[in-house]
Amino acid sequence: MFTSTRKPPVSNAPTGSPITLRGLSARTRWLLATAVLVALLVAWLVFRPNTKVAQVVTAQRADLVQTVVATGRVSAVERVDVGSEVTATVVRVAVREGDRVAKGTALIQLSDTEARAALAQTEAALAEARARQTQLQTVGAPVADAALAQAQANHTAAQAEHRRATELVAQGFYSQQKADDTRRALDVATGVLAAARLQAQAQQPQGAEVLLAATRTTQATAAVEAARARLARLTLTSPIDAVVLTRQTEPGNLAQPGKVLLTLASTAGLRIDAGVDEKHLSLMRSGLAARAVADAYPAQAFEASLNWVSPAVDAARGTVDVRLAVAQPPAFLRPDMTVSVEMTVGKQAQALVVDAGAVRGMDTPNPWALRLVDGKATRTALTLGLRGTGAVEVTAGLAEGDLVIPSTEKVADGDRVKPTQAPPVPMSMGMGR
Repeated sequence: MFTSTRKPPVSNAPTGSPITLRGLSARTRWLLATAVLVALLVAWLVFRPNTKVAQVVTAQRADLVQTVVATGRVSAVERVDVGSEVTATVVRVAVREGDRVAKGTALIQLSDTEARAALAQTEAALAEARARQTQLQTVGAPVADAALAQAQANHTAAQAEHRRATELVAQGFYSQQKADDTRRALDVATGVLAAARLQAQAQQPQGAEVLLAATRTTQATAAVEAARARLARLTLTSPIDAVVLTRQTEPGNLAQPGKVLLTLASTAGLRIDAGVDEKHLSLMRSGLAARAVADAYPAQAFEASLNWVSPAVDAARGTVDVRLAVAQPPAFLRPDMTVSVEMTVGKQAQALVVDAGAVRGMDTPNPWALRLVDGKATRTALTLGLRGTGAVEVTAGLAEGDLVIPSTEKVADGDRVKPTQAPPVPMSMGMGR
């Protein structure tokens, strides 16, 4: 059996001398170089400044229109419930829902037979009173004057007869009885004269008979007017130019005070009643132009204008009630329709605007933004103008073309940032409800 012993190779290098790259293979030298490069890269990544990648938006100029949007309902300027003042049977209803009626148009006829009879009776009484007044003027006064003249003549004759009789009795031609008889005749004539004078005075324009006749005529006239008014209450008419909204009675029904028979809405004008979020109260002012769209006709917008703002705030809803006038309501517009209104509260041509999401502390006294300056996020104070849900006007703090970091990016003041452009901001300036 044979064995062999393999001796290790003998190195020619001196003992204790360092190893050099010349003594290494090409592969080994390549691996060492790669390791050095990796180590340098890691060191650069560890010790380099902290740089973050973030989206940015650009401050740019654009025509800006700021609006406030609200939902409301169409209301009539006047709304009237028609009812009866008396209890009576409905004889005829002349209108139905949707009919347009002019002011004074007869709507409902109630039973009026008794009222017409009462009117005829009072008219007869008035005719009698007027005839009596005419009789006093044409007959009574002349007869009274003639009676007065006759009484005066009789009184004068009685006076003369009594004087002669008294003289003859004194001379002894007649007895005392004769003087007494003439005295009685004179007293009677005096009484008749006094009565004739009173009767004549009563027939004068300010006399008692004339005043009494005039009073009777006035009373009869008032009775006729009252009867006519009672009769008129039995014909219910429209107090305004209107459209009939509801009909709640039919012929044969009993109308009673307090019971609504018809409901009318004025056609003279329509308005929109809406509720606006109280945060927009400072923007509300009379005369604001608005565009309205009915939910039932979304393609047919119409014009309106703000003319009233409630002095109170609805605490439960956090809204302020407003009213908008509709000067020329379209034919399809009806009371109680639901509409959306967009009120223009501000306009600015070529305003400097920025994405609303890039403005921080917008509702505070000191809004600010992170502006990108030489690759570094820098806190910048802003002064704001018109604002909306999509964009905000910046009146101070930014210049056109400045890059601003939105609040959604995790970047702090002083961070170094590598920017990427965010999607463009839509210029829809509606501010919501």
